[in-house]
Amino acid sequence: MRHHESVDAVSEVPPKESLLVFSDVHLGSDLNDHTAHLRRSTRIDTDLVRFLDHYREAPEGADRWRVVIAGDFIDFIGMSVDPADTDALPTDLNAEERIHGLGNASDHARAKLRRVAKRHPDVFEALGLMVARGHALTMVHGNHDLEFHWEDVQTDFRALLLGAAERSEQCGVVDARAFCERIEFNPWFFYWGGVAYIEHGHQYDPFCATDYQMAPLSPLDPRRMIRGFCDVLLRYVVRPTSGMRESGHETMGALDYVAFAARQGIGGMFRLGVRFFEAVVELFRLRRAHFSEAARALREEHERRMGLLAEATRIGIERLRALAALQSQPVTRSIRGILASVLLDRLALALLCSLLLVVTGVLGLRSGHFFFASASIALGWVLGHRYLAKQRHLDPGEQMADRASQLARLLPAAFVVMGHTHTPVEKPVADGAATYINLGAWAEEEPEAGSATRTHLVITLRDGKPVAELRAWSADGPRKYLVG
Repeated sequence: MRHHESVDAVSEVPPKESLLVFSDVHLGSDLNDHTAHLRRSTRIDTDLVRFLDHYREAPEGADRWRVVIAGDFIDFIGMSVDPADTDALPTDLNAEERIHGLGNASDHARAKLRRVAKRHPDVFEALGLMVARGHALTMVHGNHDLEFHWEDVQTDFRALLLGAAERSEQCGVVDARAFCERIEFNPWFFYWGGVAYIEHGHQYDPFCATDYQMAPLSPLDPRRMIRGFCDVLLRYVVRPTSGMRESGHETMGALDYVAFAARQGIGGMFRLGVRFFEAVVELFRLRRAHFSEAARALREEHERRMGLLAEATRIGIERLRALAALQSQPVTRSIRGILASVLLDRLALALLCSLLLVVTGVLGLRSGHFFFASASIALGWVLGHRYLAKQRHLDPGEQMADRASQLARLLPAAFVVMGHTHTPVEKPVADGAATYINLGAWAEEEPEAGSATRTHLVITLRDGKPVAELRAWSADGPRKYLVG
């Protein structure tokens, strides 16, 4: 990762840049070879192409744009695809991958990326033309495209954009070396001193966070990436189950899932139960991995890479460690966290109360205190259920806003920008010294789910002062987005 600076190999004077920032496009999210799945709306691609075409010819207040895609541009973990006959995969599929599709090893991720580029050629062409026009591109890694950690995946992404631009009738001769140098990958954050701090935001979400962001490899198999809670549930349960969506789980309780399972029929209910059981087993396997010798080796590699980042950015290792200390621990580190996340704590409470009622029923016939004891057990269940419900926080939005305030103090910036939640936010933080902005999203999970906000952020310098405007793309072009 570098400071806000030129990556143009030709110009001696760094070009002045404005920032064009967006996130959460989730290309490839509907690629599923295992279950009938609705294809997402083609309007997303149409609007994204028109959006990039519009800004490609209209840099505001600077020589060029720096397009910052703040995570989850490619939905590597959301797709369930089998290898094609033409895919050369040195990493053999393991047992889980033979069931759920290609995993997150470097060669598997490259195969997935090719499928995405084939599904979304117009988007790759429009983004390639943006870079060919002389604009710069920064890819900040999100939890759904953590696979950009692999250098081979980065190389392929550059090549796919270059190839798409060169094939376009709108593009002339392209300097391939300069083109590729204008594309950079930031595994953690992008920082323009005093102006903007940008990251995806998933590290403040315990359901999506990883232990070591600079070395996000699996302690179980370093040829693969570490999986988080959401990754496991998505692959094991959501994608293989027709009708189950990725979003909306923060509002669902145990009875909602029971009702959903009942609608699957007896066979579907059994299969869903098996998937759920296998996911829980995997979550506990991941917990053991957090405390293994291999995990300690990854921590050392993470520290080494943080040292290199501190030197390259001149931010300083102590401030980087302070930044890292703001991140949430993965929920998979805690037995209690796992049980609460999959509602097993409430199931255990219900079973305990049921058992106590049975015992009370037997003893109460003799003692005469049956109704009093039963009422006490019922009250205990209600209070216990409410307590456990309060402990289950699936929406990280409030935590992210709180961290934005602390980030603005550690790394002075007028704007602290994140994505991840898919909900646009604009609010003052750090006692009004900075503004926290959440970028919203371009992806909608399914066509009937309604249109995503298609929001993006423009940051420019006016008379040396940073100015930002959150905008939404519409049929008539960009317009100011008013956060409700």
